[in-house]
Amino acid sequence: MDLSTTDYRKTTRIDRFWAATVLKLIPYSFKPNYLTMVRLILIPFVVLLLALQIYDFGLALFAFAALTDTWDGAMARTRDQITEWGKMFDPLADKLLIGSTAILIIPKYFSFTVAMLIIALEVMLIAEAIYLKKSKGKAIQALPVGKIKMVLQSFGVGLLLLHLIFPVFWVFPLAAALIYISIGFAVASLVVYRSI
Repeated sequence: MDLSTTDYRKTTRIDRFWAATVLKLIPYSFKPNYLTMVRLILIPFVVLLLALQIYDFGLALFAFAALTDTWDGAMARTRDQITEWGKMFDPLADKLLIGSTAILIIPKYFSFTVAMLIIALEVMLIAEAIYLKKSKGKAIQALPVGKIKMVLQSFGVGLLLLHLIFPVFWVFPLAAALIYISIGFAVASLVVYRSI
């Protein structure tokens, strides 16, 4: 399917930006679900690098894994390749990536309680998605509030990792603000899911 036949009402400006740039390098035979699988495969390597305190490579791999989230969503929407599997496993991959990095990085700067709160909210969101799938009979697509949460979490955790490598004075306050705002969006996501 070429972009001229894409229903742009279902895409965002970011989707269209990726479709006009990075996604042009990816053949149509490479499906969005493959990128989700790549992200799932990368998570243990990100965790290993962070656990070994190899933060420069850990940050690079984390950033790439987080980018695959925007790419697979953009690819699915602009190429009309949305699947039930992707609706379920794309957000699961996001939550595993954020949860596993949060448990390793967040306690270095915040209390362990903050890390556990982030993980607890992610677990509740997974449980809610599973419940909705069983009760509604189909997977619920990612909602805008959840996408914003993931972006905030990714930048927040990424900036914390950057601060470990280059402790510039302004990086930590910005990272902390993004982390706390993302917690608010996680709560909002849960409220929205429960209203569906």
